Amino acid sequence: MTADSAPAVPRPPSQKASAPELTGAEAVVRSLDLLGVTDVFGIPGGTIMPVYDPLMDDDSVRHILVRHEQGAGHAAEGYASASGRTGVAIATSGPGATNLVTAIADAYMDSVPIVAITGQVFSHLMGTDAFQEADIVGITMPITKHSFLVKTPEEIPGALAAAFEIASTGRPGPVLVDITKDAQQKSAPFIWPPKVDLPGYRPVTKAHGKQIQAAATLIAEAKKPVLYVGGGVVRGRAAAELRALAESTNAPVVTTLMARGVFPDSHQQHLGMPGMHGTVPAVLALQQSDLIVALGARFDDRVTGKAADFAPNAKVVHVDIDPAEISKIRNADVPIVGDVRDVLIDLDAAFRGTVGDAQPDISDWWSYLDGLREEFPLGFSPTEDGLLSPQHVIQRIGELTGPEGIYAAGVGQHQMWAAQFIKYERPNAWLNSGGAGTMGYSVPAAMGAKVAEPDRVVWSIDGDGCFQMTNQELATCAINNIPIKVAIINNSSLGMVRQWQTLFYDGRHSNTDLNTGHGTVRIPDFVKLADAYGCLAIRVEKEEEVDAAIKLALETNDRPVVIDFVVSADAMVWPMVPQGVSNSYVQYALDHAPTFDEEI
Repeated sequence: MTADSAPAVPRPPSQKASAPELTGAEAVVRSLDLLGVTDVFGIPGGTIMPVYDPLMDDDSVRHILVRHEQGAGHAAEGYASASGRTGVAIATSGPGATNLVTAIADAYMDSVPIVAITGQVFSHLMGTDAFQEADIVGITMPITKHSFLVKTPEEIPGALAAAFEIASTGRPGPVLVDITKDAQQKSAPFIWPPKVDLPGYRPVTKAHGKQIQAAATLIAEAKKPVLYVGGGVVRGRAAAELRALAESTNAPVVTTLMARGVFPDSHQQHLGMPGMHGTVPAVLALQQSDLIVALGARFDDRVTGKAADFAPNAKVVHVDIDPAEISKIRNADVPIVGDVRDVLIDLDAAFRGTVGDAQPDISDWWSYLDGLREEFPLGFSPTEDGLLSPQHVIQRIGELTGPEGIYAAGVGQHQMWAAQFIKYERPNAWLNSGGAGTMGYSVPAAMGAKVAEPDRVVWSIDGDGCFQMTNQELATCAINNIPIKVAIINNSSLGMVRQWQTLFYDGRHSNTDLNTGHGTVRIPDFVKLADAYGCLAIRVEKEEEVDAAIKLALETNDRPVVIDFVVSADAMVWPMVPQGVSNSYVQYALDHAPTFDEEI
């Protein structure tokens, strides 16, 4: 949303005689109740302290005291991503608010609906460099859908109602509500529901019929179509509608890092994940296609490689609820702005009406793709140093847990292996930081997911580097009975950076050794650390111990579990498209690239 079109703080209607008189702090808590909020993550501080007093007496909202505001933000993200409900994080002003910035930016990049509520210094002190003052509205303006600054108690119900409306509709995303301390302390009539007036905010949900028909015609005429599915289909809750269109068209499907699970991995039409570390069939299907139907995807650089050389012979149908994404990177021959679920329903009907009983023949296309699947399956080689294979560990976690589990990954090699080697059969099972690539996301996101979905097994699959950024939230989990499982894929290094240094910097591993794994001083010792945080702590160094450790974790639900899997530092993520080159140069393994004709 641009500054010009951003909604003003809604003003409540005129006072009603029956409206109760509440302090602004009480109005915050009452508004959360009426908005259906049941769980929030936060830390009190000076300027948000007034809200924490009535929050203590509220039985409807469970407040979970985190150990770092970044943890609150990522927990709100995990909560939202696992459940589809809007997550809430609360922090004080100054450093409390700025500690939320990384999580807010992460939510903005990945279209996650969260509302961040921050305290602000007294309104008469703003601009004076008061103690713990920071212009958090100005700081977050580029990374939120909107930021509200609330200076009076009358504005609070309307601001919060508008924040939840903006966060959860259209393209979801984070909204900030910054409330001065005097607005929290003063009283005003509480009027609900408030009048929510959002000038300029009118998400388009229903697509134009002519565009739908044009897209259906292109699909019917295509010889090499691909459904390129992004995270927008997950956020749009359109998994069933996607499957219906895929089966109607018989087109191959690729699911991006953000879309894993929205189309079942077990489905015959699924080619896997495209992009830098995608499967060879998925990467080359896009590259060789004559029609790309992009659904809630944004043609980011990790998928396209060198954008100028991406899918050179393909026409593009681009479906997105955010018009700013259409033709931003790749020109759309048929642009469609609308809610992806509604568009899929209409597009499926239009395609069926277009082809009738004459299903398009794309058998040659499938013959080529099936050949790629047979020749280039996902796999990995045994390690040569006797240490655990990280791919094997992650694969066994997925196999022993099953598709009903939730898997929240950190960022790096373990993230890619978790995307590759766990089989996802349903949406909202895979949580990760895709756009921002935020180290430290996994543990608090898993915590938030477990709060939202307490009956599901929730794994944090983390790296030894990522884990050290936010592992203090294990204390939150232990104290609040949030029994997540944490698998540390411990290669004693910043693994993805080390891989690039091996491949592109002559093996000069500058500042990537973390001394946490095999043959090192093990600082910290993850088993001792986890034990200190009240977790069941396990170290696994032999392949024959892997399954038993995972099974013990799955059987343990009275506390968090942390498993230190000591893996080889030499393991690499394959396939790989080197940055800045065409996807045609995908490498299946080191010094092993597929050979293929430019035209099939």
